[in-house]
Amino acid sequence: MALFTGTPDATRLLALSMALLALALLLAAALVARREWRVARSRRVFGRAVSGVTGATTGAAVVAGPGADAAMPTGEGARERSALPAHWLRTRWGRLLVAEEDRRLIAQCGGASLRGQLLLLGGRALLATTLPVAAVVLQGAGLLPGDPVVVPAVAFVFGFMAPKWLLARLAAARRARVAEELPMFVELLRLLQGVGLSLDQGLHVLATDFTATLPVLTAELAIANRQYAQGRTREHALQRLAQLHGNAHLAELIALLVQIDRHGGAVQEPLTRFGERLREHRRAELKARIGRITVKMTGVMVTTLLPALIIVTAGPGFLAISRSLATLSR
Repeated sequence: MALFTGTPDATRLLALSMALLALALLLAAALVARREWRVARSRRVFGRAVSGVTGATTGAAVVAGPGADAAMPTGEGARERSALPAHWLRTRWGRLLVAEEDRRLIAQCGGASLRGQLLLLGGRALLATTLPVAAVVLQGAGLLPGDPVVVPAVAFVFGFMAPKWLLARLAAARRARVAEELPMFVELLRLLQGVGLSLDQGLHVLATDFTATLPVLTAELAIANRQYAQGRTREHALQRLAQLHGNAHLAELIALLVQIDRHGGAVQEPLTRFGERLREHRRAELKARIGRITVKMTGVMVTTLLPALIIVTAGPGFLAISRSLATLSR
């Protein structure tokens, strides 16, 4: 209760206003969460009722025979997605708080797009609210120096941008993993073509049997295979894989696969040439990396080895000079 004792200064007034603002935001969040809980509960009840009706219809269709038109029940994942409050993301504020670049980063991280956007939105709201309040409280207690306006503003900016910075780092690491997995992906696809599998069979085998070897590319390929099985063309199904990670070599490989799927022809020979070009590119990258490491190591050697060399080589000379000067001073 130290905020109300004595004459309130600017820091105490700012702390009180920030605490009241945080309390108001928490009350608003509680009301919104209560409303969303009611909506989700009504959707679950409705989903169970619809599942019961569709289940009874499916059973009747099975009894009627294989020619009956049975309705497929809605899956658990579809019910879970429908229960998420996605309408907040379609509003004006939702598009401002979770921009197109943020959604692309979420997709590059490999998470569920809708759930990831909601987590990003909630994380930004939580950090942008709690960090300024914590900064003001610490300033009021004298534990955090600085301007009473600038420090909470910096804390707000940091809380708003920190989730995006984390997403950017995760997406960059996943893009680097895609670049590392691409040569192995090409070689495995070429080997599967060499044993007599078609393009569709090879892509299916890669997506199902090589998840431990190529975790990122096989996950993206599984999404493309599901879209292709649902009726999309091979070009549309692989378009996300070609454009998502911003890898030029992966985009060229997808264009090659789409061209082969559209016009036909041998697959093994183009994949062999493409693999050789990838290996040459990797060699050039490794040589450039080694050259940069050599330049960096030059600075390290100058700062660490040069003083030791000076001590070893010039040390006896300095000692002799100092002894001579000491003898002359006597």
